[in-house]
Amino acid sequence: MNILEKARILSNSGRYDSCGPKMCEVKVDSGLGGIYHAKAEHKTCRLFKTLMDNDCKFDCKYCANRNGCEKKKTSYEPKELATLFEHLHKTLAVDGLFLSSAVSGNPDKVTERMIEAVRILRFQYRFRGYVHFKILPGTSYEMIKQASELSTRMSINVEAPNKDVLNELSSCKDYKNDILRRQAWISRVSKNQTTQVIVNKLATDKDILRMVDREYEMLHLKRVYYSAFRPVKGTPLENEKAEPLLRQNRLYNVDFLLRVYGYETKEINTIMDDEMLPNEDPKVALAKATFDGAIDINEASYDELIRIPGIGPKTARRILAGNKIRKYEDLRKLGGWVERAKPFIEVDGKRQTMIGEF
Repeated sequence: MNILEKARILSNSGRYDSCGPKMCEVKVDSGLGGIYHAKAEHKTCRLFKTLMDNDCKFDCKYCANRNGCEKKKTSYEPKELATLFEHLHKTLAVDGLFLSSAVSGNPDKVTERMIEAVRILRFQYRFRGYVHFKILPGTSYEMIKQASELSTRMSINVEAPNKDVLNELSSCKDYKNDILRRQAWISRVSKNQTTQVIVNKLATDKDILRMVDREYEMLHLKRVYYSAFRPVKGTPLENEKAEPLLRQNRLYNVDFLLRVYGYETKEINTIMDDEMLPNEDPKVALAKATFDGAIDINEASYDELIRIPGIGPKTARRILAGNKIRKYEDLRKLGGWVERAKPFIEVDGKRQTMIGEF
């Protein structure tokens, strides 16, 4: 099999690993597959996303690469992958590598090949750009440490919010030992760890956010990525319904409130119905549920300002720096989203009248 055919197969197999919300992860039509524009922290990176190997011993019920699924099996040799990426870097301006793998046998053996590919990139081709290295379940601490010395970002997919849900999805993975222990090891050697969780009917939003709270507090993760379940033909769950993207997006909304705004999960719990988030923007739902009345925008504290829909941390700090808001246009000039904020604020002693509001 030639290198281009391998690339098409392995990049297609790697599309399920998330490198951002779907609206920020745009596939580039390269004729090869696997190249994405991914946006993170207001920066855009052109990533080549691929697996090292697509032959897997695990039996995850949702996965197209699971043991027993019919597929054309292939893998890269380290030199092949490094040379291919160098070509993409020079000809298609690809500036980042997102490298994962199925686990065909011993996870350390697969990881060793992944490390060797990145090592060739770093030392032979002098590549100094972004490398996201996926740690595989069961990988040893020594391999994780070696990978950390070559990587920009590291992750292992937590996949499920607790062991009971993971047990429903796979009979081969131990949640505590294969996943959580490896996350703890990554946190020892890298300060730039992320993870990915599958959003499905087996867990409520409260289950997921309880896990997310633990991940951010104890492991200091940079990001959690959410992937709404999609049935894949040839898997045991191929006839299950896809999870609504709206649910995934609401979890991203809440995640932003937790990471950037400093909200606490106990606040989010107050707007849940049967442990699920409402079908509206969580920040708006919280404002409706907790505000006693309109807030005088010029008298509000930072904590009050950032809980107003349409006002974020930057705008809040600009207001507190002495920029008086005498009309709605003043708020717009400071970066506020006026239409969202209007029902909740008082400006110069006046406010918008809304029927049936909070």
